[in-house]
Amino acid sequence: MSHCFDAIPDETTHPLKVVWVSAVALIDTDGRVLLAQRPPGKRMAGLWEFPGGKIEAGETPEQALVRELKEELGIDTSVSCLAPLTFASHRYEDFHLLMPLYACRVWQGIVTAKEGQSFVWAYPRDFDKYPMPPADIPLIPVLRELL
Repeated sequence: MSHCFDAIPDETTHPLKVVWVSAVALIDTDGRVLLAQRPPGKRMAGLWEFPGGKIEAGETPEQALVRELKEELGIDTSVSCLAPLTFASHRYEDFHLLMPLYACRVWQGIVTAKEGQSFVWAYPRDFDKYPMPPADIPLIPVLRELL
């Protein structure tokens, strides 16, 4: 019989750096969600993800998203337009990722690939067509339930 404790890695002897990233499910009026493709040269290049980025020192996750959406996609939103949805906690080989995911239905401007990345508006039922980083995959059922 398996026990949940059997799966816990011994992080006391091999502690990992915790990396905080915030992400957003931008939801359009048709219920589609924006997915961005990681550009060449970045870790996990070619995989599709929810837009967002690292939380800088002194930033809240929401402030980081407002900044990242402006920098990466050229759109403006405000902290009050971000609704907390769920989060991912995923151990990669060399770090542990904590990623709150927010839903956003209100922004100003037209989504534009400011960093040369590709993007697509996809219905959550079609997310399986887009290979994603391991940390993003557990977020899919929550979005399918919501939309």
